Amino acid sequence: MTQRTQRQGMDSLARMLILFGLALAAVGGLILFIGKVPFIGKLPGDIYIQRKNFSFYFPLTTSILLSILLTILFSLFRRR
Repeated sequence: MTQRTQRQGMDSLARMLILFGLALAAVGGLILFIGKVPFIGKLPGDIYIQRKNFSFYFPLTTSILLSILLTILFSLFRRR
């Protein structure tokens, strides 16, 4: 392996790590923002069971709604 090939490999690894870090920061910011939206996680159809020593929460409707919205967004960006 030549030094040039080795450097190109490191450059692509560095770009990939930077993109991963930016994506992780974007997801973190999105999680902070979603907590401030009042209806996210409290839609009809979200499952919440609370017992004496146990609680279970599964946002079924919220998950389906977010899946539909993300599918629409990704299909719009893919066409360009």
